[in-house]
Amino acid sequence: MPRSTAAATALLLTLLPALLACGGPVEVDVPDLSDADRAACDAFTAALPSSLAEQERDGVEPSDAPAAAYGDPAIIVRCGVPEPEGFDLTASCETANGVGYFTPDEQFADQDLDLTITAAGYRPRIEVTVPARYRPNAGPAAMAVLAPLIKEHLTLVEACD
Repeated sequence: MPRSTAAATALLLTLLPALLACGGPVEVDVPDLSDADRAACDAFTAALPSSLAEQERDGVEPSDAPAAAYGDPAIIVRCGVPEPEGFDLTASCETANGVGYFTPDEQFADQDLDLTITAAGYRPRIEVTVPARYRPNAGPAAMAVLAPLIKEHLTLVEACD
């Protein structure tokens, strides 16, 4: 094997695991939704921007899931999620552009934890998962950008404030 071919092959074998680990669609769960909730989620996800919190939109798998992914590691926006654990009528929420978002207290206080933000007062509910790497700015940035879309496509059933 010529020297340049051997060097190229060695380089490719070295880089192959890294190349395979990058990119590609992000796997997400598909919730069991009513027809009305599915239509609302489809309209919401179709309206999501091409970038969120300075991260470019990527694909999700399955491609028809009511979700979007941004960046690597991915900020994931899901529609049709269940009520978040720890949420009840006495839970406090952060408000951005008129939409209340619930975040578990332990995540809110510890910047080293991934952040799960839920627009808990809307149906269907949306959830945004923000990897700790993007904190502290990505959570508030996502909340502000998503608020008008939430108000446009989803139904407020109970204010979260």
